[in-house]
Amino acid sequence: MDLRQLRYFTVLAETLNFHRAAERLNISQPPLTVAIRKLEADLGVQLFERGTRGVRLTAAGKAALEPAREALAQAQMVRDAVMQGGKGELGRLRVWFVGSAVSERLPRVISAYRQRFPRVELELEETTSAEIAEALEARQIDVGLVRLPIMRRVSLELEVIEDDELVAAMPADHVLARRKSVALAELSGQPFIIHGPVSVLHTTTILACQKAGFAPRVAQEATQVQTILSLVQSGLGVGLVPARMARFAPENVRLMPLAEPIAIEMGIAYRPDAEPLVRNFVAVAREQSDIHSVSETAK
Repeated sequence: MDLRQLRYFTVLAETLNFHRAAERLNISQPPLTVAIRKLEADLGVQLFERGTRGVRLTAAGKAALEPAREALAQAQMVRDAVMQGGKGELGRLRVWFVGSAVSERLPRVISAYRQRFPRVELELEETTSAEIAEALEARQIDVGLVRLPIMRRVSLELEVIEDDELVAAMPADHVLARRKSVALAELSGQPFIIHGPVSVLHTTTILACQKAGFAPRVAQEATQVQTILSLVQSGLGVGLVPARMARFAPENVRLMPLAEPIAIEMGIAYRPDAEPLVRNFVAVAREQSDIHSVSETAK
């Protein structure tokens, strides 16, 4: 018994006429007759009673009709799932992201993606850019939102999806807080709250301070930007954070532009052999980006 036989059976059961059934199936009548006889032989039971005016279902045929319809429907569901999976419209997508992505980029991308691909299940997890790159290469995840540049050699596709810059975070009552901008060198004597050592922003901050002529006096390290802002609020020190995180800043924390802007970028990372599921997510991320650049492979 195969799906073709079940389809022939259901159409004949609905028309109760071999000629009309053959027309609906777009085949000649003899192959239909042979297929039904073979099905009955395989099952060891007669499904139709033949007569001069047509056929009618036997008790066995009536019992088989609904399960046959269900089997055909299930088979169609399998076909649809295969087609949707092949197009990246069905499945599970594992997305890791850096904490600062939640400011604007991640909500925009996820919202647009879910509207377009509602049957894809998303698994989201926050971590560092280094861990995202490692997990991608180990095929533990599918795609990641990272801070660029990745601080080690990787064989991944990397695309910039957001431009930003670092700003100085300080308590609102800080002696410099009333200024319109501040030179990074003016913060040389201040205790710094910086990102943890595995973060791209950690390296960016250290290098920026060194370029400004000093090594920052680190009072505390933190993984999340929100934590840095909270510690700045407590008066523990100053910090450098992405400007797009401004909406997370407490009221008594001032985010001040730097006299010499320090550009930073956020990117999307994925493997060169990514499947349609990932390609669709990347395409949505591009659409939600203000950056218009071509992808490049970092090797």
